[in-house]
Amino acid sequence: MQWPFQASVGLSRLLKLKKKDLLGKSDPYVKISLTEDKLSTKKTTVKHSNLNPEWNEELNLVIKDPESRALELIVYDWDKVGKHEKMGMNVVPLMELAPEEPTVITLILLKNMDPNDPLNEKPRGDLIVELTYKPFKDDQMPVEAKDSNDVEKAPAETPPGGGLLAVIVHEAQDVEGRYHTKPYVRLLYRGEERKTKYVKENRDPRWEEEFQFMLEEPLTDNRLHVEVISTSSKLGLLHPKERRGSICSGCGAVRLGFCFGIIEEGRGVAG
Repeated sequence: MQWPFQASVGLSRLLKLKKKDLLGKSDPYVKISLTEDKLSTKKTTVKHSNLNPEWNEELNLVIKDPESRALELIVYDWDKVGKHEKMGMNVVPLMELAPEEPTVITLILLKNMDPNDPLNEKPRGDLIVELTYKPFKDDQMPVEAKDSNDVEKAPAETPPGGGLLAVIVHEAQDVEGRYHTKPYVRLLYRGEERKTKYVKENRDPRWEEEFQFMLEEPLTDNRLHVEVISTSSKLGLLHPKERRGSICSGCGAVRLGFCFGIIEEGRGVAG
């Protein structure tokens, strides 16, 4: 069995970041994860109104197979209400790092990892990080190496803390669009967005899709925003998208087994 390694990521500073907000400066933070393992994520603090932020923070990730994984770093612009906008990203293959040797790297922020995308030529800023990955020592060896994709249900008396929030979108009823009916559901929680697939020409769509949000702190009074939207596949329409209704639900409870009554301009119920 191959025992896990630990990757230590020291986020130092960000230089020459391009602002996203029309008024004032951006509110950046960095989110790190392993490629093909989006459940293991860590985030820095938010630096408000700062285009050259300094963090000097250390984040740690456990890696089961460092030779086949890469570290993904994404810079977001924090927003109090809406979706946190992606400002740039880059990846570092872990196999390029020597064990136990700190390596300082300056990463040029890109739009995406497509080498042929001309948008990657646009300056977005430089992220300075210090990376170290090292095997666990004998007294740190985990009892067993678990697959990171195995998600266990927490017992009813789990102490407060971070964890995995799973949201299942089942179905909607009597969703009626004024101009077209091709509904989907949009979820927004702590700036992270998820969307269901589209269901064509259906007033009673059924999705049965599960979405996961990784939490680094307890569920408190944060709100889960649920929105039903109807869209059209035809171009050039006067009304290409219709917002059928939304609701913000508190996530302080452990269980999320309830029916949402769509409010505002929408008709119908989503469960």
